Amino acid sequence: MSPHAEPAAPFSDTPLLPSIKGPADVKALPAAALPQLAQEIRDEIIDVTSVNGGHVGPNLGVVELCIGLHRVFSTPTDQFVFDVAHQGYVHKLLTGRSGEFFRGLRKTEGASGFLYRAESKHDAFGAGHAGTALSAALGMATARDLKGTDEHVVAVCGDAAFTCGVTLEALNNVVASTKRLIVILNDNEWSIARNVGAIAHYLNRLSTNPTYNKIHHDLERFFTSLPGGNEMHRLYSKWKRETKDFFMESSLFEKFGLRYVGPIDGHDQEELIKNLEFAKECDQPILLHVITKKGRGLPAALKSPEKFHGASPYDPATGESTAAKGTAPNYQDVMGQALTRFALADSRVVGITGAMPAGTGLTHLEKGCPRQFFDVGIAEEHAVLFAAGLATKGLRPVCAIYSTFLQRGYDQIIHDVALQNLPVTFCMDRAGLSANDGPTHHGLFDIAYLRCVPGVTVMQPKDEDELVDMLHTCLQLEGPGFIRYPRGAGQGVAIKETPATLPIGKAEVVRDGQDIMIWALGPMVQEALELATRLETDDGLSVGVVNARFAKPLDRDLLIEQAKTVSMIVTMEDHVVTGGFGTAVLEALQEAHLSTAIERIGWPDNFVEHGSTVEILRAAHGLAPDDIRHRVIQRWQRRHSIPIEADA
Repeated sequence: MSPHAEPAAPFSDTPLLPSIKGPADVKALPAAALPQLAQEIRDEIIDVTSVNGGHVGPNLGVVELCIGLHRVFSTPTDQFVFDVAHQGYVHKLLTGRSGEFFRGLRKTEGASGFLYRAESKHDAFGAGHAGTALSAALGMATARDLKGTDEHVVAVCGDAAFTCGVTLEALNNVVASTKRLIVILNDNEWSIARNVGAIAHYLNRLSTNPTYNKIHHDLERFFTSLPGGNEMHRLYSKWKRETKDFFMESSLFEKFGLRYVGPIDGHDQEELIKNLEFAKECDQPILLHVITKKGRGLPAALKSPEKFHGASPYDPATGESTAAKGTAPNYQDVMGQALTRFALADSRVVGITGAMPAGTGLTHLEKGCPRQFFDVGIAEEHAVLFAAGLATKGLRPVCAIYSTFLQRGYDQIIHDVALQNLPVTFCMDRAGLSANDGPTHHGLFDIAYLRCVPGVTVMQPKDEDELVDMLHTCLQLEGPGFIRYPRGAGQGVAIKETPATLPIGKAEVVRDGQDIMIWALGPMVQEALELATRLETDDGLSVGVVNARFAKPLDRDLLIEQAKTVSMIVTMEDHVVTGGFGTAVLEALQEAHLSTAIERIGWPDNFVEHGSTVEILRAAHGLAPDDIRHRVIQRWQRRHSIPIEADA
């Protein structure tokens, strides 16, 4: 297998990709045209992602596989379920979404960066988190069997998906649920970072042992050549399973009842199609083990697979980022550097990530304190439970997991950490909007899902210096602590040499006011200050700002004291308004029997789509600065029975 794709000799002087309006057009091409189509697809993905950013490496690796799938099967009748859908771009291009729509990838009104049922009838199942494909596909296959239809269901799973507990749960149920399911194991040795653990080592053994499948195929041919051969082969297979591989070791997947075929060169179009045709006719669940190269066709992506798993805009020739570089460090790096400093000073401090050392900033810890760093793979449930176990032995574990991914460990948070009051710190990156990625990646629900858990401390810093203070504070807690912070750069605030220990549940008054107090959380503090200045300058109101710091426990004493002296409280959060920080304020005032007017500013009670920027999405949902000011003024006027002026 070549290290990167060589340009194919053109089949035609006319570009092929613009003529692909759907899977029927893929089927209509002669086999000799497929290398040119593959090259054009790679070129298009590189052209678009170099401008928009996106999941570069995963998609470049599955070009031939996706072409093969659409040559052999017929969507939307047949259904493909892509795990995570990091590798869904090729499928989009082959199902009528090329041209301007695809060139708007991850932008407002352009193609989603993931598969999305509302976007196309060819997207059978949406996803943005790993490990979901096999369970969903098994449900679809079982429903097909119950309905008596005959379509094919194909689950396309990355090798990292098999480190997810939910995938193994599905694997355990395949043969009990259906007699016909096709599983593609897309093995490129990487999830986001390089795969870790026993499953990764096992798949490597399979992929580097070409004699394994040959021996099994030779035995199959021998038994089927005998009189009554099919029955002989069935009895041999049953005997081999029941005698614990006495004659020839089975693959792990055969132990679960799936027929294993592989390894298959994922860039050999002819071999792929031949094996997909075989799987299509198979009368039992089957797994095709396909070996692909993440980033094939882009040397920079081959050299840096982790960087090009999900890249910001880049120069295709050099691989260097072309995104505007600010002076402020990213929150993830501030956290990672601080954690490394604390770990060097205290051997009890350890860091845990779920296959995202770079994305969470834990590469700093990996380099500085490798013995205190753990990457458990895409296994958030295990990460939380593992941390709980470490904490029982006196260690101070820090789980660095994106807000949206921590949802997967919710039962473990409640049952194993909070119920036992264990001192585990959770650093929740990407809290708030992840604009380009869309609803599967927005961290908009964590305050609501944590605020109801007894005994937890939930906080959010207004800047990077306060983030370090909060991490320092959490490492001294007797119970679980959660720190949420946004994607991207901080405020550019200098980090003091010695971090402060923050008093738990105490807010910070940043600016005093007589008419209105704005209680803001995290990055909304800066927006609150700008709003307060504008309300004072343009509207003659005296407006104060509080850096709330804590969503739980809330600083009720300060809140109630202020609510007795001002006419109105405004809350601002980068979170859904339902059940969030503003709701906590509302509940506190109601319990204190205060009738102070409340205006809660936050994301609405629906799933927020993807968009080019956070600012565009805020404007689309009535959260632009002008919109917020207008809401506050209208509420003030209603509170004081002032006639509300018509909108200009």
